[in-house]
Amino acid sequence: MQVRILAAAVGLPLLLVIVLLLPPIGTAILFALACMVAAYEMLWRTGILKHKRIVAYTALMAAAVVMWSWLRACAVVSEQTLWLSMLLGLFVYGCLLFTELLAAHTELKFTALCVALFSGIVYPFLIGALVRLRGMESGKYYILVAFIISMVADSGAYFVGRACGKHKLAPVVSPKKTVEGAIGGVVVNILGMVLYTLILNKCFGFTQVNYFYAALYGVVGAFGSMLGDLTLSVVKRQVGIKDYGNLIPGHGGILDRFDSTMICAPIAEILILLIPFAVK
Repeated sequence: MQVRILAAAVGLPLLLVIVLLLPPIGTAILFALACMVAAYEMLWRTGILKHKRIVAYTALMAAAVVMWSWLRACAVVSEQTLWLSMLLGLFVYGCLLFTELLAAHTELKFTALCVALFSGIVYPFLIGALVRLRGMESGKYYILVAFIISMVADSGAYFVGRACGKHKLAPVVSPKKTVEGAIGGVVVNILGMVLYTLILNKCFGFTQVNYFYAALYGVVGAFGSMLGDLTLSVVKRQVGIKDYGNLIPGHGGILDRFDSTMICAPIAEILILLIPFAVK
């Protein structure tokens, strides 16, 4: 527990400083690299698909998906050029996977290729919401929303659950998670978003704020955090591993640390586009 808290105390502020100081392209490169590591963790570390070429294709595709989010968010190229490059990349990646499937005859399972598609396209597209948030006007403030609604909920659930958790939430998938912890995560998340909105209003010139919307972000984000966490926990249980990696002491790998962010980042993006909680 001490290692986990120490790693979070050092790593989270460092991550936030890097994200806030870097220009949007720097944020995109950072998360492109993270998604490449995540692809390796999902395919190789789990043992689902220990195929060097496919892991390499998938890692490159994951990076490309994140960089496409940057191109779109910052309008670096025209819409036509963007869509053409995306279609070409997806087509080449699909053909490479199908070629490996044919070459392996019956030794390569189609279900394993589906995991590669998740690792190379779905996961980086979801995480790419961080890059799309950073590319918005006032993006360096909006990207923090994704981290708040995922990590505050996760921390709140963890500490409340340890303090007074009695009823198991998902005993097979994640034995340590409790109903009390989940409720605590929701409450703490609401408080976190309301406090963040207050800070934006009082300190950073956001004159149009809506505290009800902020509370709604907290509620939806808390459930999204639990969904992402439990979903990737199911995979770990099915393949019989404790963590996806050991990159982050006390936390595991990229997939362990950014499991809830996988869902909360696009939630933040959608909510900000539909019902912005704070506008300058």
